[in-house]
Amino acid sequence: MADSMDMVQQRVQEELARNLANATHRPAGASEFFCLSCGEAIPELRRRALPGVSLCVTCKEVSELKSVHYKGAAS
Repeated sequence: MADSMDMVQQRVQEELARNLANATHRPAGASEFFCLSCGEAIPELRRRALPGVSLCVTCKEVSELKSVHYKGAAS
C-alpha cells in the first residue's frame, strides 16, 4: 500500500510531466507569410523554426515588452 509520501511524489511527477508538455507544445497550424501586426514579410527560417508563427521578430519583441510592462504595472 502506498504511503502519503509516495502519493505526493506521484502527484509532483504528474504535474511536472504536465508542465513540461505545456511548455513544449507548439501550434500545429501553418505559419503566416506576412506579419499580422505590421504586414512585413516573415522570413522563411523563422516560419520553419516556429510553426504557427504570426508575427515578425520586431512585432513579437514589442508584444513581449508590452506584456512585461503591463504585468509589472499591475503588481
